[in-house]
Amino acid sequence: MAARQTYKVIQWATGNVGSRALKKVIEHPDCELVGLWVSSQAKEGRDAGALCGLPDTGIRATRDAAALIATPADVVLYMRQGTDFDELCAILASGKNVVTTRGDFHHPRTMDAAVRARIEAACAKGNSSIYSTGSSPGFITEALAIPLLSLAREHACVTIDEYADMTSRDSPDMIFNIMGFGVPMGEFDQRKVEYVKHDFAASLGQLADAIGLPCEEFVAKGEMAAARNDKQIAAGLIAKGTVGAMRITIEGLHKGKPVLRFRANWYCTDDIAEDWGLRASGWKVRTEGDTPVEVNITFPVSEEDYPRFTPGLTAHRPINAIPMVVAAPPGIRTTVDMAQVIPVFGG
Repeated sequence: MAARQTYKVIQWATGNVGSRALKKVIEHPDCELVGLWVSSQAKEGRDAGALCGLPDTGIRATRDAAALIATPADVVLYMRQGTDFDELCAILASGKNVVTTRGDFHHPRTMDAAVRARIEAACAKGNSSIYSTGSSPGFITEALAIPLLSLAREHACVTIDEYADMTSRDSPDMIFNIMGFGVPMGEFDQRKVEYVKHDFAASLGQLADAIGLPCEEFVAKGEMAAARNDKQIAAGLIAKGTVGAMRITIEGLHKGKPVLRFRANWYCTDDIAEDWGLRASGWKVRTEGDTPVEVNITFPVSEEDYPRFTPGLTAHRPINAIPMVVAAPPGIRTTVDMAQVIPVFGG
């Protein structure tokens, strides 16, 4: 058995997902935390362990990006809000690989040409690579979809439904003001549609290219459904007749026909008039072709544990991808062209 390598890691940002990643990097038998970037002045100077519920590590959080870029490391876990391309290019040019939960790099072919050229030049200078991944998009749209489609020789469409039950989310501002639940029915906010389309069309486009059915167009639409009765949820009251559920659908078209479909189903009540087949949080993947299959994924955790569970869905896959990204050729890497992500457990 080959000797295992220790990877020097910089954690970039400590939001909900970043804090979980920080904790798991500190605990990982093959990772050594060597730096931590934070956006908040309140977190600056604090020990990394204290920011994720662990004992002190000796690594202090900093907002000094230049100092961290000068710090020797194998990889940066880039999980900040928004993508700073100047910052990323400096990280890559310094010789550090990047695994990111930002969705800007799922489909290099359709990236803005100037941005792609800058990133690839930085990778060439630093002999480094960058990889976008997470749970969705990432795992469900690429890593799981590929082996399911490997069972077929004729393909019609793959449909990925994502279900998110929002009833236990005690975040009134997010539920009512940001997402728009519990408000009078009206026009769907097209900005939400475009936001979801950006990352998922890129991920699905990567898959479409890989299976030889490149999409000439991605179309997206948003739908809302009214609550049929009052529903009390953790964040407040969803009144009868107000928005109780919403769905965004993205379809990739090959020669005018949908060959890939992703539907985000978000709901605060499943008591709606529309037959959307709402079910517990998780995913359903259905392939159509000469060997159709359907896979249903749910999360066997209690309602109390659910808020603590969900960050790991997005945070853990990037950590597990570190060895594959470090070993990959320089450039923008994808699930299709990189070695399969396999986690390592144990000391």
